Amino acid sequence: MSGLIMAAQLLLGLSILVILHELGHFLAARAFGIKVEKFYLFFDAWGVKLFSFKKGDCEYGIGWLPLGGYVKIAGMIDESMDTEQMNQPAQPWEFRSKPAWQRLIVMLGGVIVNIVVGILIFWMLTFKYGETFIPNSSAQNGINPGSIGKEIGLQKGDKVIAVNGNKVIRFDELISSKVLLGNTNLTVIRGDRTLDIKVPENILNKVSDLGIEAFISRAPLLTSTVDSVFGNALKAGLKKGDRIVAVNNTPVRFNADVRDELQKHKKKPVSFIINRGTEKLTYTIPVDSAGTIGIGFNIDEIKQQTINYSLFAALPIGANQAWKTFSDNAKGIWKVVTGKIQANKAFSGPVEIARKVYGGEWIWMRFWASTGFISIALAFMNLLPIPALDGGHVVFLIVEMIKGKPLGDKFMERAQIVGFVLLLSLMVFVLGNDIFKAVMH
Repeated sequence: MSGLIMAAQLLLGLSILVILHELGHFLAARAFGIKVEKFYLFFDAWGVKLFSFKKGDCEYGIGWLPLGGYVKIAGMIDESMDTEQMNQPAQPWEFRSKPAWQRLIVMLGGVIVNIVVGILIFWMLTFKYGETFIPNSSAQNGINPGSIGKEIGLQKGDKVIAVNGNKVIRFDELISSKVLLGNTNLTVIRGDRTLDIKVPENILNKVSDLGIEAFISRAPLLTSTVDSVFGNALKAGLKKGDRIVAVNNTPVRFNADVRDELQKHKKKPVSFIINRGTEKLTYTIPVDSAGTIGIGFNIDEIKQQTINYSLFAALPIGANQAWKTFSDNAKGIWKVVTGKIQANKAFSGPVEIARKVYGGEWIWMRFWASTGFISIALAFMNLLPIPALDGGHVVFLIVEMIKGKPLGDKFMERAQIVGFVLLLSLMVFVLGNDIFKAVMH
C-alpha cells in the first residue's frame, strides 16, 4: 500500500507542476498573439493519447508517456521537430515572427510560474502551520552522531554551537544544506573543551548512500530516564522515572546508549542497573528479537518551539525558503560539475523522489511541502543551458539579441536533437540509478 501511496503522490504532484509550467508558456504566448497548437500533460508519443479535445485552435489532452508535458507553439523549433511547418513562410501569429524579447518571455513563462508556485506553497504552509523546530539551546544532552559523523570526529554528547562561525539557533541546521554541502567548520563543545571539526566537501556522497541519520540524528539525545514502561520491562518491575545507569555492566548516559547496547543482545536476558531515587536496583530483563524490552524515554526533555505568522509576515519566510531551495540546487550542481560530489549520489529520479521526498504516508502538509520543493527544483533544472530545455532556448535568444539576427534553423534543429539525446540519456541514468538504490537498500 505504501508503494501505491508514494506513486499516487508523485503522479499528482508532478501533474500539477507540469500543467502549471506549461500554462506559463501558454499564457505568455497567447498574451503576445502567438498561436498554441497543443497543450498536453504527458507526451502523446507516436500520436498515442489517452484523452484529448479541441477548443478554438488548440488541442488539449493527456498523453500516455508520463515524462512531463508540452505546449506546441506555432513557428517554434522544439521537441516536435515540425520541419514542414518551419519550411513555410512565417506567419504573423507564429513564434518566429515575434521580437526576441517577447520570445524570451514566452520561454521563461514556465520557469516563472514554477518559482511563483513554489513561493506560494511555502508561503501558505508557513501561514497555516508556522515554523516548528527544536531550539539548539534545548539540546542539552548534545548530538547523536552516526557512522559518518563519528568518522569525521563527532562524538555522542557533543554540542555543536556554530557552523562556519555563525551561531546555531535551530537544531535542524546541523543536517541542513549549509552543513551537508561540505567544506564546513563545526564549533563543538565537548565537556570543558571547544573544538573545531571540519566537514569534508564530499560528505554528501556518503550521506546519499547511508542517509541523514548516519551523519547526525534528527533528534538530540535524551537522558536514560525511563518515561513509559510496557512489555518485558513492565513484567520485570521497571517504573517511570527510573534512570538506567548500566546495561550488562556497560555504563550508559543517554537513550541512544541503552538502545545501542540492547541491539547487541537480541533474544538474550540482560542485566540492568537502575537508579530509583536514592536506591540502586538490579534487574534482569529478556530482550526481544527487535532489540527492545518495552521502555520509552522522556521526549519532554526536548522543548520544541513554534512561531506563528500572519498572512503577510509569512510571505518573506516562504520566499526565503524558495530561494534557499533554488540556491541549494545550484550549489549541488556546481559540486557535481567540479567533481566534489558524484553524479549518481546527487541526482534522483522519480523512484527516489517518491520514496524519500513524498514518502509512504499521505500527509497533506508533507505532500505540499514536497511539491513546493520540486516546483523550485524544476524551475532550476529547466533553466540549465541545455538545448531542448527552456534554458537552452533562453541562451539562444540572448545570443540572437546580442548578434542582432536569429540563429539558423539548421543549427537550431541540430541543437534540439543533441539536447533531446542528452535529456534522454539523463533520464535513463537517473532511472537506472533509482532502481539500483532501491534494490541495494
